[in-house]
Amino acid sequence: MSVRRLDPVLVDRIAAGEVVERPASAVKELVENALDAGARRIEVAIEAGGRKLIRITDDGDGMDPADLELAVERHATSKLPDGDLTAIDTLGFRGEALPSIGSVSHLEIHTRTKAAIHASSIRVEQGRKHPVAPASHAHGTRVEVRDLFVATPARLKFLKTDRAEAQAVADVIKRLAMAHPQVRFGLQGDNLGGFDYAACPPGPDGLLTRISQVMGGEFRQNAVPVDAEREGVKLQGFAGLPTFHRANSLSQYLFVNGRPVRDKLLAGAVRGAYMDYMPGDRHPALALFVTCDPHFVDVNVHPAKAEVRFRDPGLVRGLIVGALKQTLAGALHRTSTTSATRTLDTLLRRNFGGPSAYQAPPPANWDWRQSPAAPGFGESQQGAFGHQTSFVHETAPAADARAHAQQPVATNLDAPLGAARAQIHDTYILAQTRDGLVIVDQHAAHERLVYERMKRDREAMGIARQMLLIPAVVELDSADVERLVDNSALLDSLGLRIESFGPGAIAVTEAPALLKDGDLPRLVRDVADALAEDGAATPVERKLDHVLATMACHHSVRAGRRLTADEMNALLREMEATPGSGQCNHGRPTYVELKLADVERLFGRK
Repeated sequence: MSVRRLDPVLVDRIAAGEVVERPASAVKELVENALDAGARRIEVAIEAGGRKLIRITDDGDGMDPADLELAVERHATSKLPDGDLTAIDTLGFRGEALPSIGSVSHLEIHTRTKAAIHASSIRVEQGRKHPVAPASHAHGTRVEVRDLFVATPARLKFLKTDRAEAQAVADVIKRLAMAHPQVRFGLQGDNLGGFDYAACPPGPDGLLTRISQVMGGEFRQNAVPVDAEREGVKLQGFAGLPTFHRANSLSQYLFVNGRPVRDKLLAGAVRGAYMDYMPGDRHPALALFVTCDPHFVDVNVHPAKAEVRFRDPGLVRGLIVGALKQTLAGALHRTSTTSATRTLDTLLRRNFGGPSAYQAPPPANWDWRQSPAAPGFGESQQGAFGHQTSFVHETAPAADARAHAQQPVATNLDAPLGAARAQIHDTYILAQTRDGLVIVDQHAAHERLVYERMKRDREAMGIARQMLLIPAVVELDSADVERLVDNSALLDSLGLRIESFGPGAIAVTEAPALLKDGDLPRLVRDVADALAEDGAATPVERKLDHVLATMACHHSVRAGRRLTADEMNALLREMEATPGSGQCNHGRPTYVELKLADVERLFGRK
């Protein structure tokens, strides 16, 4: 078979298969053209998810008749004045969008510059271009795409439902709106709710307003600002608190030089930064903007410009991980406001006949003394902070109210987590603030405190250790023994020195000073499980943190342990000063705060 040149229309349709995968792809290309034209207002309308109609109207610079005729030709663009592909500072530059869209649809463009007396229009029907004609139109450009993929009906078979395609269009507009907060964006059409985002003022406050327009008002209450720079690369934006997490990564918005991207490098950096604060199956919500010299990034590696390649990817990843970790550490004990909302919803459902209102009565032979939360009588035990305490009760209260018997210190009431007033079921600390109350899970909170303390010790001078007079011998599965021995150097750096003790056992000769009085066999088994979970390919730093978290759990104040008022207040104050104390090592909240207004809602006062 001889070689021949393809028909120009067929060439355009092949290019359309790369650039225009679905209606959302066409919307993205056209809106980017409007932004590059300096538009300050962009309105988008669609029908049938964009299959029947896509209409985009802007107030940008517009085009004169000569430019309009050339704009629908392949590889014609105004965005590469010197032809330098290494210095691209616009969103579109390939010159393929309009001819590709026109080759598979009915395309019509109306445009007018500020200086023009009248507007101009052009039609392209399935690749056949009509001449430019005079038209009536205000300043700016209106692009209408009808019957998308009419020339390639096979592509229609691969599209999803109208609702799914409409949602994809909405997602594209939201991402572009977030990247350009000073531009007004409107979207309307069937199968979607539509929106109209007003233009926001410049600066961080305006950016947060636009992000909140897209992600919802809850994000504003649970976000912390990110601002960092390294070797000419800037990182700005807002990151959600670790407890404000989502089931998927759809609430992660990443931008490079104003361009929305879905980049594996950036997404991996985000995962690495949150790894120490969040469950592995949850994802943070954030909006991050990377700004750098155009020469530092290649945006020409993907037909749809959805991916980028950095000249120094390690620099960018290190900047993101470091900035996010520093930002989250600066948030200290803060936890998401949604924790209180979930608590209120649960209580209201129970009180007012919701799904969980019914509770089965206890069995007839139920004995409260068998409850795990039942208080002991005349018991003497070691307090959480080393104080010998004795508890004698004549009755069986559900809460230890000794803290309430003391007048709270004013400085404690003014503190973020308030003054301890009671310990409920020997597990939860009830604290009073000036305008509400705080409920703290004592084990979860102390677990995070110990973990952060051990990490600081490891970085500063190494974890203090103590040699055991009699080595602790632990029997294990042979695979666990091999795994522990292979990681003996890593464990030794954490203060846990082990040696092989024949088949199916290891001997612990040294242990971290904090854990010397703990259950070492149980600790060793948990460490073995942690190493098995991480796998051989896990970075050493991640393994270190995982093992440290396991160790911290063993030294933490356990549920069911009585605390004095001083001990409870000391725990609250340390939480306020410790990074990440708003969530435990497993990513769960360590406390819930309810304002007085929230409590009054429970009783119908408001």
